[in-house]
Amino acid sequence: MSNKKLKVLLIVEQCNPDWASVPLVGYNFFQEINNLVDTTLVTHIRNKPALEKHPEYEKIIYLEEGKLAKQYYKVVEKLTASGRVNWPIYHALNYPIYEQFNQQVYQKFRGKILKGDYDIVHAITPMMPRYPFKVVSVCQQTPFIIGPVNGGIPFPPGFQETARQEFAQFNFLRAVGRALIPGYVKTYQKADKVLAGSKYTLNMLKDLFAIPDQRIDLFYENGISEEFLNQINILDKKDVTKIKLLFVGRLVPYKCADIVIEFIGKLDQEIQSKIRLSIVGDGSERKNLENRVKELNLGEIVSFSGCKSTRNSGLLQKSRYFLFPFDPRVWRRSGNGSYGLRTPLHSG
Repeated sequence: MSNKKLKVLLIVEQCNPDWASVPLVGYNFFQEINNLVDTTLVTHIRNKPALEKHPEYEKIIYLEEGKLAKQYYKVVEKLTASGRVNWPIYHALNYPIYEQFNQQVYQKFRGKILKGDYDIVHAITPMMPRYPFKVVSVCQQTPFIIGPVNGGIPFPPGFQETARQEFAQFNFLRAVGRALIPGYVKTYQKADKVLAGSKYTLNMLKDLFAIPDQRIDLFYENGISEEFLNQINILDKKDVTKIKLLFVGRLVPYKCADIVIEFIGKLDQEIQSKIRLSIVGDGSERKNLENRVKELNLGEIVSFSGCKSTRNSGLLQKSRYFLFPFDPRVWRRSGNGSYGLRTPLHSG
């Protein structure tokens, strides 16, 4: 058997180990794939400062946006990010900025792909199925993989108020984008393999683009790293006076951090005195959440840590429970009267 490694071109526009959400997921995929194959990463220049902290990654191509795109982005941010971020409008207006990156990837790698310099071309981010990848048109002899993609999931019953807060009335722009953005449909119809991050997204893409079963698979984009599992029993045994709880996520309406706070506010004072909650994350709802903590007199129990890395801070290892909130109205429909969900991180 040949020991020659596969040559893979990874298109990861959002790839950043210092950021949260999609950029971090994109980086984690790049990191693991790079351990297995001969990887060339193409990403946005904005990720360069963080990636340069890892000199072991040798083949990284950074693409820079023009001055006009930078000015345009500032306008988009001003229009959509005052108060709560209007994500549907933001993504729609942000398309020209992404399209510049998309065109640059095509122009820079078209010849190399046609020459067969890569065994696989894999586009990972953006993860939401909103934008096209033009290089799919030159992957005639080279397999093109896209994903895992996720998103487009509607708000379930009981979340109507949250949906309004998240500007869900503008979600029709997704369908407009599919109809009007050049190359969008072609990307999914021509891809040799589409990886979907949820069953909903998988079925949605199959229905939208008539993708046969052999060209689409369910592939969850989130997971627990081996590094985390190896450290999971590192519990601060010296501090057992309080049970430490942890919430991690963007502080926006649909992440439901408010439900965690309300849940703790309903506990008996004797129980409250035995717990401490750390909320890690930031977002448009932070001020409202901090005010609610004051109203419920939970200032000694609930603390806000902002956007920090839970991996570097050790918060995951030091916490006894990770709180994953949900809207209780949804559960009442199915006959479950539970109010909260607690997932033990370890059995210490």
